[in-house]
Amino acid sequence: MATRRPRGWQRVWRRLRPPRRLRFTREGNWFVFLALAVGVAAVNTGNNLLYLLLAWLLSFIIASGVLSELTMRGLRVTRRPAPEVFAGQPFLMEIAVANGKAGLASFSIEIEDLVGGRPLDKKCYFLKIPPGKTQRTSYRHTFARRGEYHFDGFRIATRFPFTLFRKSRDTEDGGAVVVFPRLSPVPRLPPRPRHLGAGTSDRLGRHGEFFGLREYKAGDDRRTIHWRSTARTGRLLVREVHDESERRVAIVVDHAVPPAVARALAAGERLREDAAIDDAVERAIALAGSHAASYLEHGWAVALYARGATVPLGRGRGHLIRILRALAILPPATDATPLPAGEAALDRVLIVPRGVAAGGRPGADHVLEA
Repeated sequence: MATRRPRGWQRVWRRLRPPRRLRFTREGNWFVFLALAVGVAAVNTGNNLLYLLLAWLLSFIIASGVLSELTMRGLRVTRRPAPEVFAGQPFLMEIAVANGKAGLASFSIEIEDLVGGRPLDKKCYFLKIPPGKTQRTSYRHTFARRGEYHFDGFRIATRFPFTLFRKSRDTEDGGAVVVFPRLSPVPRLPPRPRHLGAGTSDRLGRHGEFFGLREYKAGDDRRTIHWRSTARTGRLLVREVHDESERRVAIVVDHAVPPAVARALAAGERLREDAAIDDAVERAIALAGSHAASYLEHGWAVALYARGATVPLGRGRGHLIRILRALAILPPATDATPLPAGEAALDRVLIVPRGVAAGGRPGADHVLEA
C-alpha cells in the first residue's frame, strides 16, 4: 500500500523555509548580466548616460518584484479529485483559484499540487484571474499504486510581469485521495453445486439467474424444461437457475508477506529483492477487487475478508466502493494476523499471491493465484 504522509523533517523545513522563493529565468539571467555590465561600465567611465541606463534596468527588476508580489496576494486554491481513482489509470484533478483582491487581477499564475513536499508532474496555468472571481481547470495524473495519498498543499508561482524570474510560495492545504486497486475483467466462477437446485425443488424454479442446461432428472420441476433445446438435441434438458436468495459470496484475500518484508513496506521502503513478493500481493488485492466488482454486477451479495479487515455482506455500487476502499488502504500483514473465513453458508473464493507461502488459510470453493 502506498501511503504518503509528510515526514517530521519535511514539516520543520516548511516552517523554516522563506515564505517566497525566487528563481531567475533564462531571460532574467541575461538581464541581470546586462545590468551588471552596464554598472561596471558606468563606474569605470563615469558616464551619466550609463548611470541613467543602469537605473532604468534596476527599476525593471524592482517593478517586477513588486508586481509579482501583488499578483500572488489574495489567492485561495482548492482541489476536487475525481470521485473514483484507480491505480494505473489517469484521472482529472480539478483546481480552483479564487482571487480575493478587490479591483486587482492576477496574471500568469501557476499552481502545483504538493505530495510529500514535492510537486506532482503536472501544473495548472491561469492566464488571468479577475478580481473577485474564481477560475477552474484540471490536470491529469496517474498514481501507479493503490493507497491513500496525502497532499501537503499548493505551490503558487508566477513569472509576471516581465518573466525575469519565477516567484513562488507554498501554502498548506491538507487533503487526501484514496486510490483503488486496478480492476480488470475476470471470468465468472461457478457457484457451489448445491446452489444449482439438482433435486431440490425449493431452490429451482422459473425465477432467478439462468446458469446453464442439464439433462432432466427424476423429481425436477417440469416447468424448467427447455423445450427448444430438447427438440434440437433429442434429449430432455432443463434450465439450471441459481436462486437469487442464495447468491452470496465471501471473497477472502490473503495479503500476508514475510515479517521482514512487512516491516520494510510499513516503513515506506521497497527493497529490490522483495519486489516480486510485493508485486504478487498487489496483484492478489487487485484480483480480489475485480471479482468483487464482477459478483456485484451480477446481483450477488459480497463480503470481503482479509487479515485485519472485514467488509460485511452487501450489494450495489455503494458496497463496491466500500470494498475497494478497504482494499486500497489494506496495510502489509503477516500470517500472525488471522485470516477470517466467513460464514460457512457462503460461497468462498480464496485469492492468494503466487509464490508467497502463509499459514492460516481457510478452505474455499475456489482458490485463485495472482
